[in-house]
Amino acid sequence: MNTALFYIFSAVLLFAAFRVITARSTVHAALFLVLAFFSASCVWILLRAEFLAIALVLVYVGAVMVLFLFVVMMLDVNVDAMRQGFWKHFPVAALVGVVIALEMAAVLLPGFRLTDAPLANAAELKLGNTKLLGIEVYTHYLYPLQIAAVLLLVAIIAAISLTLRQRKDSKSQNPSEQVLAKKADRVRIVKMAAVVEPPPAPPAPPAAGETT
Repeated sequence: MNTALFYIFSAVLLFAAFRVITARSTVHAALFLVLAFFSASCVWILLRAEFLAIALVLVYVGAVMVLFLFVVMMLDVNVDAMRQGFWKHFPVAALVGVVIALEMAAVLLPGFRLTDAPLANAAELKLGNTKLLGIEVYTHYLYPLQIAAVLLLVAIIAAISLTLRQRKDSKSQNPSEQVLAKKADRVRIVKMAAVVEPPPAPPAPPAAGETT
């Protein structure tokens, strides 16, 4: 059952990742990326990495991708203009993609050698993978964690700066002017004399020989 679930989630993950780069709509690409993250979290659950799976769903799917969807919809990206000259630059892009894939394979493949993996003792197994991961991250990998946090902060500031650009169809308010505003600047009281309208004239009586 675990093997069948692994192949099912892996196939869904590969399909969603392929659709991320081939979808014509940026919103659809973001939704396929959410599906890819969810499938990856299912694979991690099968590998008994529950903390990583829950963190992926809560942080990336629940927060980052929702924020990304709002940013994409607010930016109103012109996809047709971005796709111009796609096939012209496709060979160079494919070559760069192959080089990146080979570099990642050279770096990541040694980590999949299960025969060289150290065996955990009984005391470490009682702590659980979540606590062991926290000890490993906040002791041996503290500085890379801080660098990643700074990069995420820069990305958040960049996303806010992109959405706050001046556009013709956007409306904004200046909080400093609102705070300094006074009642006289917003409301003007005008005193006017009362005007009494005369009562309406009564209708004329009907002439002789006329019926009402």
